[in-house]
Amino acid sequence: MKISTKGRYALRMLLDLAERKNDGFISLKEIAERQNISKQYLEQIVSLLHTSNFLRANRGKQGGYMLTKAPSEVTVGQVLRITEGSLVPVACLEDEANQCNRAAGCKTLPIWTGLHKVINEYLDGITLQDIMDRHDRQGADSYII
Repeated sequence: MKISTKGRYALRMLLDLAERKNDGFISLKEIAERQNISKQYLEQIVSLLHTSNFLRANRGKQGGYMLTKAPSEVTVGQVLRITEGSLVPVACLEDEANQCNRAAGCKTLPIWTGLHKVINEYLDGITLQDIMDRHDRQGADSYII
């Protein structure tokens, strides 16, 4: 599993909004400049996040975006599932009921199932607020498994 730029940039964008949650609506231009991401690329990401009800939009001169939830209610796992789709490490775990005809006798399936569980528990255990708090306390490189 490899996280794309879309997933990484979505997380950066949401963190930018979380850090400015009391500033009202924030324009994409401001976010793009602070995060050094093209505004056009952010527009694609905004569409996904808005459809998933993570962002509230306002048009006009004072327009922009803001989070619809508190930073403590938004997990990294949620953001990555919106932008990346699934977080499964192997294709046979895509569907709730495993469709692989070898699943019943697969010796490696428990490994992939366990990895999937660890990935989800880890990413769902980190909120935007956690990231901001840890960064303030320890610096950027504080996520160690």
